[in-house]
Amino acid sequence: MSNPRKTFHLNAFLMGVGHHEAAWRHPRTREHQVLEVGHFQELGRIAERGKLDSVFFADGLAVGPRIKRNALTVFEPITLLAAIATATEHVGLIATASTSYNEPFNLARKFASLDHISGGRAGWNIVTSGSEDEAFNFGFDAIPEHARRYERAEEFVDLAVQLWDSWESDAVVLDPETGVFADPDRVHTIDYRGERFRVRGPLNSPRSPQGRPLLVQAGSSESGKEFAARHAEAVFTAQRTLAEGQAFYRELKARLPKYGRSADELKVLPGLVPFIAGTEAEARALEQEFTDLISPDYALRQLSGLLGVDLTEHALDAPLPPLPPESEIEGGKSRFTLVKELAEKEELTVRQLIGKLGGGRGHRTLAGTPEQIADDLQTWFEQGAADGFNIMPPYLPGGLEDFVDQVVPILQQRGLFRTDYTATTLRGHYGLAPVESQFAPVRTQATA
Repeated sequence: MSNPRKTFHLNAFLMGVGHHEAAWRHPRTREHQVLEVGHFQELGRIAERGKLDSVFFADGLAVGPRIKRNALTVFEPITLLAAIATATEHVGLIATASTSYNEPFNLARKFASLDHISGGRAGWNIVTSGSEDEAFNFGFDAIPEHARRYERAEEFVDLAVQLWDSWESDAVVLDPETGVFADPDRVHTIDYRGERFRVRGPLNSPRSPQGRPLLVQAGSSESGKEFAARHAEAVFTAQRTLAEGQAFYRELKARLPKYGRSADELKVLPGLVPFIAGTEAEARALEQEFTDLISPDYALRQLSGLLGVDLTEHALDAPLPPLPPESEIEGGKSRFTLVKELAEKEELTVRQLIGKLGGGRGHRTLAGTPEQIADDLQTWFEQGAADGFNIMPPYLPGGLEDFVDQVVPILQQRGLFRTDYTATTLRGHYGLAPVESQFAPVRTQATA
């Protein structure tokens, strides 16, 4: 399958001192950096050196079962990205935020502020939050039903978009002669009344440089794919084989016309955890070093939460026990299915499964030379499985430096990736135009 597109997009998915769950134990990392904002600012600068489209931080709203062995998120990501914004000039800044445990007005204001602070580089990874521990922190006795979470997310995003639209781009006047700060005719109430929210508006933050942040989504369940087709401009996904990636790509793009959208309005970025070394054997040995540092008790608790079955006393060298049907899973349905199918197709024991999941929790892991990594990305892009990639360094900062300094130049030489930034906003990096307020066309028609 040939592809008329010439270049693809690259996002760096950053987590602590690396995506591998044992990264903080490996001598290639300095474990204390997980608590240092300067570490994350340096990661932003490294990504910018590679001309990457964006950096991304996931988030969770509970400690969960990992605290003895691992802490994947320490800082609230919008706050952290504001700090990174002051240390960078071009790279996009994407933060995860939950529609289940936030309110639209507050969250819309935070992202508008980040967009102003960064000069138009903010993005929102929209999640519905599927862990029981998160639910317990917000007054729930169980995870809210999967379908209900997505219904709330639909209304939440619709309302946030209206709030961002409530200021027209030329509403701020700032005329000291007349004493006019803003033109009230260009600042609009929205008087939103939905099933779950009632908001008068307008937002108390002027229209930001992009109009609104880049909208990102990561769920691959049926509800998630339909939500992405309607709202998302980039999708972070976990596909383990080229055939699976191609099928997901075709299916998601085929849903877009239903919402009046074209294929180039949504970018699909599968995740990849790259172990990079001078030879393939050295790269595989490096990956094994990290696998050997996995703490089984931690990994089993993580896997138990993912699969909805208590595996903490299960034999490591036995296959998985019978699992519940997907219909009974109210948490991450798509990740449940991915892990279940991985274990079944490869006939893995629990020990083998946690080893495969240690690097990226179900995302694809590849150990090889810089040329092999570049070859793989080129194949997925040219054969219709991706518009770009969500690069998940297994250890930081070294894993990101290796990718930026060794793989990116190869991609640039092949004409697959930019050699310099040509846009000033995150939307521009992803080939998308700024978004005009919904009220601006009304004003234009009224004055015509």
